[in-house]
Amino acid sequence: MNSTQWNPGTLLETSGYYWKTCTLHAGVKLNIFTIINQKSLSADDICKKIHADPKGIFVLLNALSSMGLITKTGDLYSNSSAALTFLSKDSPKYIGFMIMHHHHLMESWSKMDKSICDGKPIRTRSSFSDKGKRESFLLGMFNIGMAIAPGLSKELDLKGCTNLLDFGGGPGTYAIHFCLNNPELKAKVYDLPTTRPFAEKIINQFNVSDRVEFLEGNYIEETFNFKNKFDAVWLSHIIHGEGPEDAEMIISKAVSGLKPKGKIFIHEFIMNNNMDGPLFPALFSINMFLGTDNGQSYSEAQIFSMLKNQGISDIQRLDFVGPTESGIICGLKK
Repeated sequence: MNSTQWNPGTLLETSGYYWKTCTLHAGVKLNIFTIINQKSLSADDICKKIHADPKGIFVLLNALSSMGLITKTGDLYSNSSAALTFLSKDSPKYIGFMIMHHHHLMESWSKMDKSICDGKPIRTRSSFSDKGKRESFLLGMFNIGMAIAPGLSKELDLKGCTNLLDFGGGPGTYAIHFCLNNPELKAKVYDLPTTRPFAEKIINQFNVSDRVEFLEGNYIEETFNFKNKFDAVWLSHIIHGEGPEDAEMIISKAVSGLKPKGKIFIHEFIMNNNMDGPLFPALFSINMFLGTDNGQSYSEAQIFSMLKNQGISDIQRLDFVGPTESGIICGLKK
């Protein structure tokens, strides 16, 4: 249950929170944090680099300073440690691509009332959108994966596994790190052809092209032809894009690729069984409503049931909790 004490102050804070959101998005979109990097620059210095209006840059920099993302000393602006780490493109922990993906979603969220009344999505799916939006989505997935995969790869039990399928794996972040931390493991990343350039760039970046291979395919529309081949299959944030019937069909295809006793791991934003929380999965379910025909966040009980229906035993939820309240459910193929 949400513990927020609602009153005019908290209601108006929530109502106007998008002001902060839009300020952050503008800072990232204009590369403010990357331009400043480790330097201290004046508003004029920054203005000249991005050819912006001086007054506009001045008010933006002051707002970012008031948010604690930038530090202002006299007439000079410098990055906070958090901005330098997460918002400068020169940092390996940059998350700006995911922030830009959020930016591209904003128009649909502003029209949520229309979508709810019409009962249909109000935007196209990110995987099939224009190149710029698709790039932000895929590299945003890489940003989020990099926040989770290096640590998770040391904890996830892949003992005895030599061949893993990253089903709908996008840029392959998880497959890469699972291989880096399991020397005997090789992996295949299965996703749309439009994803290949991004995935192969990341695979080459981590020097694992001899162990991680990209396979083109559409896991909804095409027959999956890799039967009983893999020791483990990983599905990260895949089934939430579909309705219950297609979500279970995806799981069925993934299970078909497993050898007997093979392991399946489903990483998702998991709702409680009452479907009224946690907050992020509940809000994410709205995001799926706005952008897909039938996508939604699923409850633990729903995912357990889908796995059981597809012949998975020893089903359990791991202790893992991701930075956006994601969880992992796993089991064994009978």
